[in-house]
Amino acid sequence: MHRKISPGIYVREPGILGRVGDYCGGEGNVVALVGGNTALAVAKDRILSGCRTKGINVSGVHWYGGECSPSNVQSLVREIDSSTNIIIGVGGGKALDTAKAVAFQLDKPVITVPTIAATCAPWTPLSVTYTDEGVFMELSPQAQTPAAVLVDSSTIAAAPVRLLAAGVGDTLAKWYEVDTTSRNLKSAVIFAARETALLCRQVLLEHGEDAVHSVQNKTVSFALDQVIDAIIMLSGMVSGLGGDQCRTAGAHAIYSGLTYLPHVHQMYHGETVAFGILGQLMLEERLHDAQDLAARLVPMGLPVTLKQLGVIDPSEKELALVGKGAVDAEDMNNMPFKVTPGMVEKAILAADKVGRTCLG
Repeated sequence: MHRKISPGIYVREPGILGRVGDYCGGEGNVVALVGGNTALAVAKDRILSGCRTKGINVSGVHWYGGECSPSNVQSLVREIDSSTNIIIGVGGGKALDTAKAVAFQLDKPVITVPTIAATCAPWTPLSVTYTDEGVFMELSPQAQTPAAVLVDSSTIAAAPVRLLAAGVGDTLAKWYEVDTTSRNLKSAVIFAARETALLCRQVLLEHGEDAVHSVQNKTVSFALDQVIDAIIMLSGMVSGLGGDQCRTAGAHAIYSGLTYLPHVHQMYHGETVAFGILGQLMLEERLHDAQDLAARLVPMGLPVTLKQLGVIDPSEKELALVGKGAVDAEDMNNMPFKVTPGMVEKAILAADKVGRTCLG
């Protein structure tokens, strides 16, 4: 068995942006910030101020490039000053995945500072890699395990609510995928992954709507804290415990296939994955479960139809692209039966029908 399960430390509390320097070691260390433009605008000044108070030097602040792509990673590897001994990733999933990949290439520790709770990227020792145009390439293990994950709940409460909803969608997939992939796996660690994934689902269905309302009101609440922990920490633990055997399956594979359609690039990862869960359930001929889930996704603002993803009356060519892209994704290999492109095409159309019925 080989697993990378967790970062060195996880902290979730309001105002921690100003105390990131507390986790960067002693005076004289040199850090580089890597993040998205919006995230850096929100968080940079507080992070830098806290670092300087601790006597920690800053070698530079770098935009991650817009996609976690091999070319952007290599560009940053060349750009970051050689005096840097800690990478701080700031922002959403793609920015943090890029920071982890850069840290891996430079063999430096990385601290992740998510400004949104949209995926488990702050936690995992993996980077979801795309082309420069945003088409999925691979789930790369060439990513540094974070030394610390520092989550400022007040910053997440102030972010757009759509991003939290996307996090709910991505995390709900953990249960549906692990439930499918773990059925014939009997080890204790896989059982732990399965039970943690089920807990994720329970937390999100119990507290998800209240957490969404908290973000709409830009307030931190008990419900929001529980949902943040489920999206980042518990979901990350599922990924670490499950490993390649049951980390992902049909929902993420369908997401990967849908990235071949340019209109879908306007959607957040977890939004597309939420629809991907419905597609996976239809692959498994679980109509009732798909109907039940769709009804739970709608109140949280998650998409349940192709139209909501920006795909209107898809052509045969577009469906074929999605079907082939989904089957080519390594995630689909974890399904307990062989899936063909044609099966994916039928499943996403069936999922779309479920969603349209749910919306009335």
